Amino acid sequence: MARANKEAPMRKIHPVYLTLLIPYAAWVWVPFYNRIEPRLAGIPFFYWWQIAGIFLTALCILPVYLYEEGRRK
Repeated sequence: MARANKEAPMRKIHPVYLTLLIPYAAWVWVPFYNRIEPRLAGIPFFYWWQIAGIFLTALCILPVYLYEEGRRK
C-alpha cells in the first residue's frame, strides 16, 4: 500500500545532526571503557568516563540545539 503525502516533502539531513552519533559511539563501545586503569584522583576509568560522557553528550547536543533555534527564527 503506497502512501502519497504531498504536503510534507522529505527534508535532507543537515551534517550538524551527525554530532549526535559521537556520544552514541562512545557508549556503545563498552570494551573501551570497561576497565579500571587509568585512575583519575583515585577514581577508576569506568566511572570518570561515564561522568565525562555526560558533558560530552551535552557538548554534542549544543550545536544541534543552536542550529534548530536558528531555523525557528
